[in-house]
Amino acid sequence: MDAAPIRDFEGFCTALLQAGFSLGGPNGEGIFTLCDRFAPEIRWHTGDPQTDPWAWRMRVLDERSDIAYAKVFFKKSGYITREWAPAFLAVRRRGSTLEEDYACGLVSHTARRIYALVQEYGSLAMHQIRPLGGFGREDRGAVERAVVELQMGMYLTLCGRQRKFSPRHGEYGWDSTVLCATEAFWGDAVMEQARKLRPEQAAERIAARVLSLHPDAPRRALRRFILG
Repeated sequence: MDAAPIRDFEGFCTALLQAGFSLGGPNGEGIFTLCDRFAPEIRWHTGDPQTDPWAWRMRVLDERSDIAYAKVFFKKSGYITREWAPAFLAVRRRGSTLEEDYACGLVSHTARRIYALVQEYGSLAMHQIRPLGGFGREDRGAVERAVVELQMGMYLTLCGRQRKFSPRHGEYGWDSTVLCATEAFWGDAVMEQARKLRPEQAAERIAARVLSLHPDAPRRALRRFILG
């Protein structure tokens, strides 16, 4: 893999497609992140779409169809390319549906309700989930945890952003991330590839790739990285 410094958004996408996946931030877990290759001109939270990694997470969703961004590693953000999506889907989903996982106690009741809600509407912004799902203020923490749970299980993924809206004032406030079903994001071809992979086979492939990118990756962290 080319180890040249990353100097802009295009360079980041090229490097990510070569690597296949990356943590979204610094390498605190000892696995692999493209942040280690950022050149000095790459600076967070400047608002520059070419050199601000915070802007890139939405740019990949707005401008590309071969890169996903969501909370998929250690309950934190990360990127997965289309090439590697089937392997992660095979490991995390194991060929099961959400209803099957719920019946086995692997999915929380709140997560099940949110997943059904997103399925009903096609996609939902984070600020829409509580009012549409009938969740109260006291449910805020449970809703946030369930949304992360669904991303880690690769049942939901981010697909864009949306501002709040009121008939009286129009758009207002900060952008809110939008969620959709993973099937809707990747399409039938990727899901079919995932179904053809044995989870053990997919896990071994991911592990080999991580170790080729970062040979010193701790084995315990590597297992968590793969299995979620």
